[in-house]
Amino acid sequence: MRGVPRPPCFHWQTMVDTRFHAVSEPQRLGVMLASFPSPLTVDAATSEILLDGADELSNASRSNVALAASKSYADELRSTVAGVVIVAAELRDLVPTATVALVAERPQELFADLLDRLYPSDTRSALGGFSDADDDTRVIEEGVVLGPGVVLGRGVEIGRNTVVGANTVIGPGVAIGRNSIIGSNCTIDCAYLGNYVVVHAGARIGCEGFGWLSLGKVNRKVPQLGRVIVQDHVEIGANTTIDRGALGDTVLGEGTKVDNLVQIGHNCRIGRYCLIAAQSGLAGSTTLEDGVLMGGNSATAGHHVIGAGSVLRARSAVMGDLAPGSDVAGVPAQNSRDHWREVATLRRLSRREKR
Repeated sequence: MRGVPRPPCFHWQTMVDTRFHAVSEPQRLGVMLASFPSPLTVDAATSEILLDGADELSNASRSNVALAASKSYADELRSTVAGVVIVAAELRDLVPTATVALVAERPQELFADLLDRLYPSDTRSALGGFSDADDDTRVIEEGVVLGPGVVLGRGVEIGRNTVVGANTVIGPGVAIGRNSIIGSNCTIDCAYLGNYVVVHAGARIGCEGFGWLSLGKVNRKVPQLGRVIVQDHVEIGANTTIDRGALGDTVLGEGTKVDNLVQIGHNCRIGRYCLIAAQSGLAGSTTLEDGVLMGGNSATAGHHVIGAGSVLRARSAVMGDLAPGSDVAGVPAQNSRDHWREVATLRRLSRREKR
């Protein structure tokens, strides 16, 4: 029996993985744009561009469309080789000359329209891909133990001596390495798990990320076309949820341990040997560098970097980037000594008022 492959994405990549999200046949840009409720007019040459997928700016190819919706994309936009980029007007001059710029008033919405055409919603992994027990697309190595009621999707690969608990559902295309333990009543979708991984009961890995447009109005869902990558020796607690990336990957680095009831948002990238205590939450696109410690019920706002070796004390709320080795507490989080000094000062003042 052939071995379970170690996915090339263990150093994360950003391309949409067609193992999980089927892509349509290549389509001409003009045809797609003409089908939308508010069509965007383009010249004849642009209309003929053939697109076969979407990707992030840094990884897109000449046949891909990418998005640059705000100034935070500026550096990657300057160097992209994407065939087409949807941009806000303020970024138009940063688009490379070899790339076609589609200027849109609401670039995220136009990009979501294109994603829906390129990756039809009825082909996405979580909506199908299950078949009978004799499906020969699966690879199950020797020594694998499947508990009662386990459901496996097409193309699932499970490595030697891995144990899967009762009533767990493993979605199409998921690969799990060797000597891992998957608890009962888990769901795993759009994910690659390494060797010696432990997933406790009730965990949800690879759920759709919480991505919406026109907030508070129509709340349109952004297609979630990424994956979850769990490296070797990671442990994931009971009833923890880990969302897959929107386009890129949500990554948990080697040796990281996640407690029960933790929420990890889409496109979070967690380094090696981090510890995340119970009831903590990471908003989308948070990066934890190696060795970060998060106390119970701590949280981060999205799109921030927590430097290596930082400590987030219990119930701290991080609202910006942290330098390596930071030690923070409070809401909003600040240097721990400053936080406790302020708390002590307030207590002294309140006692004086009572007198």
